[in-house]
Amino acid sequence: MQPPRSLVAGAGWLATALVATVAGLGGIRLVGESLTGTAGGVLSEEDVSRALAAATPSPTPSSAAPSSAAPSSAPTSRPPALTRFPSSGGSAIAGCAGGQAFLRGWSPNPGYEVRDVDEGPDDEVEVRFEGADRHVELKITCSGGEPHAVEHANHGGDDD
Repeated sequence: MQPPRSLVAGAGWLATALVATVAGLGGIRLVGESLTGTAGGVLSEEDVSRALAAATPSPTPSSAAPSSAAPSSAPTSRPPALTRFPSSGGSAIAGCAGGQAFLRGWSPNPGYEVRDVDEGPDDEVEVRFEGADRHVELKITCSGGEPHAVEHANHGGDDD
């Protein structure tokens, strides 16, 4: 005895709907970050705290015996120090390496979203946060091996 046609048709429809849903969710996941403009760099407050704690250089123990060897000119392997820069639109974590600035992460404040990021390394890096009636650009450069930030904020349709 064969199952009724309506049961076969219903099962076929259900299977098709399930496959389409799974494929749609997979596609959204693949392109979702590019649609929201926050690809890869948005951090929670906890992530920011962990990144800053991990980047804090630990003191190196000094040698007990004086060395007669000439000082080495080899670069140290210590990772660059990171600094958190808060702004009215969000915050960014940045550092300097080889005289160039780079962004390690960024996080918008409530009511803002990330619209544009130049994470470097470059002479100047920036992240742009946009709210309903205001946008904020956080531009970071290096001076003396340390990152420095400047905030530019505009209301409404004003452009830089």
